[in-house]
Amino acid sequence: MNSQRGFTLIELLVVIAIIALLMAILIPALHSAGEHGKRAVCLNNLRQLTLAWIMYADDNDGEICTAWVGPGRQDSWVSMAVRNASEAQQIRAMKTGVLFPYVKNLKLYKCPTGVRGEMVTYSIVGSMWGGSTAPSGGHPEELSIKNRMQIQRPSEKFVFVDEGKWPGSPWGVWHDKPMWWDIPTVRHSNGTNWSFADGHSEYYKWRDRRTIDLAELRSPYENVNPGYASVSQPGNEDLEWIQMRMWGKLDYIPSR
Repeated sequence: MNSQRGFTLIELLVVIAIIALLMAILIPALHSAGEHGKRAVCLNNLRQLTLAWIMYADDNDGEICTAWVGPGRQDSWVSMAVRNASEAQQIRAMKTGVLFPYVKNLKLYKCPTGVRGEMVTYSIVGSMWGGSTAPSGGHPEELSIKNRMQIQRPSEKFVFVDEGKWPGSPWGVWHDKPMWWDIPTVRHSNGTNWSFADGHSEYYKWRDRRTIDLAELRSPYENVNPGYASVSQPGNEDLEWIQMRMWGKLDYIPSR
């Protein structure tokens, strides 16, 4: 006599366990691949914005646009610093900025993992014409570069940083002490993307746990004012790496 044999309970549980194990292995890998893809898009956005920044300078006798985005300035890369702005206000800010004639794709102004509802998530660093008349450890006017011809070793000098949210002001760190000015950001798996004055961009992963701990005080996914850190972290190699690429030197003796 022919008899049909089905799965036993033990066999069924084994199959379910194997499927669960495969999902546990594959889902993080798929998430990681997706994150790497978004990081690549962000790096391309930064390259395009920096090429626009270079072209603007070339058309203006080397004079670079200001890192400030406040209203009333005629040379801001985007022209308005308004938090909780509507989409229409943000589009107007981009279109009236001096870089828009060189980069008209609005999607290039935002990282794909940036804050929802914010269409500009990048900042120009304080050393690239981010100076002001007010005392500022992060943006000292006397050290700010105003003309592209002033830049030495452009492949080692920052222009843009991926903040993940509307910047509102230049992003900076102190130049003469081991101290943050703005709070660092955690982007793309515990690091962030940067662009350089020669037009290339690259990802840097934080190496000092103190950087991540400080960054997590301000989540880039929260629509809040960035605040200022002014936190001293002697011996932090992340901070020193940034200071060298912002100011070209350390105006203090690092501790080890």
